[in-house]
Amino acid sequence: MSYQERYERWLSSDALSPQEKAELEAMASDPKEIEDRFFSLLEFGTAGLRGVMGLGLRRMNVHVIRHATQAFAQVILAEGPEAAAKGVAICYDCRINSADFAREAACVMAANGIPVRLFDAMHPTPELSFAVREYGCIAGLNVTASHNPPEYNGYKVYWSDGAQLPPHHAAAIAKVMEEIDVFDDVKTMDYQTALDQGLITLIGKETDDKFLAHVLGQINDKASVAKVADTFRMVYTPFHGTGYQQIPYVLGQLGIKHLHCVPEQMVIDGSFPTVKSPNPETPESFELAVKLAQEVDADFILGSDPDADRVAIQVKDRDGQYVQISGNQTGVLLLDYLIGAKKRAGTMPENPVALKSLVTTNMAKKVAEANGLKCFDTFTGFKFMAEKKNQLEAAGDGHVIFSYEESIGYMIGDYVRDKDAVTAALLLTEMTAWYAAQGMTLLDALEVLYRKHGYHGERTLNLVMPGLEGMANMKALMADLRAVPLEEIAGVKVTLRRDYQDGSQVDTATGEKTTMELVGSNVLRYLLADGTDLVIRPSGTEPKIKVYVLATGPDSADCQAKMDRYGAWANELQKKYM
Repeated sequence: MSYQERYERWLSSDALSPQEKAELEAMASDPKEIEDRFFSLLEFGTAGLRGVMGLGLRRMNVHVIRHATQAFAQVILAEGPEAAAKGVAICYDCRINSADFAREAACVMAANGIPVRLFDAMHPTPELSFAVREYGCIAGLNVTASHNPPEYNGYKVYWSDGAQLPPHHAAAIAKVMEEIDVFDDVKTMDYQTALDQGLITLIGKETDDKFLAHVLGQINDKASVAKVADTFRMVYTPFHGTGYQQIPYVLGQLGIKHLHCVPEQMVIDGSFPTVKSPNPETPESFELAVKLAQEVDADFILGSDPDADRVAIQVKDRDGQYVQISGNQTGVLLLDYLIGAKKRAGTMPENPVALKSLVTTNMAKKVAEANGLKCFDTFTGFKFMAEKKNQLEAAGDGHVIFSYEESIGYMIGDYVRDKDAVTAALLLTEMTAWYAAQGMTLLDALEVLYRKHGYHGERTLNLVMPGLEGMANMKALMADLRAVPLEEIAGVKVTLRRDYQDGSQVDTATGEKTTMELVGSNVLRYLLADGTDLVIRPSGTEPKIKVYVLATGPDSADCQAKMDRYGAWANELQKKYM
């Protein structure tokens, strides 16, 4: 079926309201817009769905939500009646349409005979992971687009371990979506009827209480927080999102007396009116938080993204300026702190292990190994960290105390299998207060670690390639890099090439080819003669190629020069494919 035929199929469907048909009719004379919305399904990957809201197969709307949920239901039903009877948990965030999309998904699951535990209000993503595990559900789903701009929404899917779907289940859902009609093959039912029949059960405070008890169980050193509680001041912002209740609560339980929340951003609003982007990774997003921090003379700023699974921090330097600490740096600091805190508290498990993604700083491995911990790399995505955690612990080969990615995601404890800003906010604050009790800032602590383990610098370049043409360019770029392997990058010799798609590793000096443990992901890695690692991979959720520069050197200036050199190379690479 052509994109024009799909468009006309939607236009003639009885499933559309008059308002929806009017939206489609308005684009009748714009074939490029029709093609963009209907040339294929919105791709269902291991991160589920994510896209701009609007009508069409390649947009986020109730029809796409129902279609995806019907496919998800059929994959669950294929596991057998006992598995299906375990039910699913469904959660949603603060975004426009999130509550409606979650309810629509619940009604489709219920119509397929799969019981649903639906959160009664928006909640943080990690609590969805917790609920799947706590209630023994076969699966879960969360309506969220994380930190994307307000016009986006998304659909994250989870399996019974509380982690996002493994690739084979995601592929199964995508296959069913290709096979079933977006309208005719979808089952749904009335929401109130599903409630009355017990097919949908609302969950809320009782689940919050259980989740928060686990979070508070991660506190290591309340006494050190108490030492500085009268003078330690901090600012928090949820960026209009789901962290607005739980994070202030756990910080209060930790003993933080002077917590100042950005009032404009404590207002729930999926249009995110006070920021250009609700992404805590972007320092500009903290403009209001910095303004408040200056007014109250805060030591520390913390912000969680709209679905409260990621968290970023800023710290006041010696000149009184607020400096953002990157996800790579934050993870290294928190790993080092947790090792020390657990040893001091006598709570370090036997054979402790740390996990990081393969695009995260190499410094984390140095910190772990210097403290007697093993540190393993995984592919990008907490589903892979959860898989590795489950594997190690089931085999008795280690107990994972900390997992993280450079993109400000952190997983701690055994009660979730996804990144968790609620727990991370608690422990980042505890860490900052502990250092304050030692007369140090996190910047001081980071400098100590650099002197001990060597200076490291990291930069991520986003080579944006939007639209249908961009998808083709992304594929061409990765194909070309494989067809003609790079011998040098920015004038520096490549010493080792790794292709994680087939698990191959080539020593460029000898030509020797060996295999790696990690295999099955569209990622290329180059080790360079100056000690830099450069990693290239397509984003799994956005139309861009990501280039990661992982530099090391004798000082910060040397690292900066390397990041600049390879950043310029990446920008030239992008120009070739635009």
